[in-house]
Amino acid sequence: MEYVNVLVIAFFFYFMLKRFLPTKGVNLISTTELKAELHDKNKQFVDVRTPGEFQGNHIRGFKNIPLHQLAQKAEKELSKEKEVIVICQSGMRSGQASKTLKKLGFSKVTNVKGGMSAWS
Repeated sequence: MEYVNVLVIAFFFYFMLKRFLPTKGVNLISTTELKAELHDKNKQFVDVRTPGEFQGNHIRGFKNIPLHQLAQKAEKELSKEKEVIVICQSGMRSGQASKTLKKLGFSKVTNVKGGMSAWS
């Protein structure tokens, strides 16, 4: 019985840790590095916050595709040929979005560390 408890706890920590670790193959950039990328026409910029958050404050050039709609809209609205740079409020939702994009076959995905909270 004690062995089962240890296994349950180990799986719990594994899944929690996996959720917070960066996704393999996803680049991370700071908001300072993002500023240098904003004029690159070979990149796509996606903000995965809600439409209300996006309307309140966003970076010009970013397209709003809320996280819950990303899986349905990504293949129609984004090119797999270009890098996708993803942002949210803190970096958590954009991390999830990055995983979703990788699973959909997008090879060049970059997540903005700290999200809009770090943008100045």
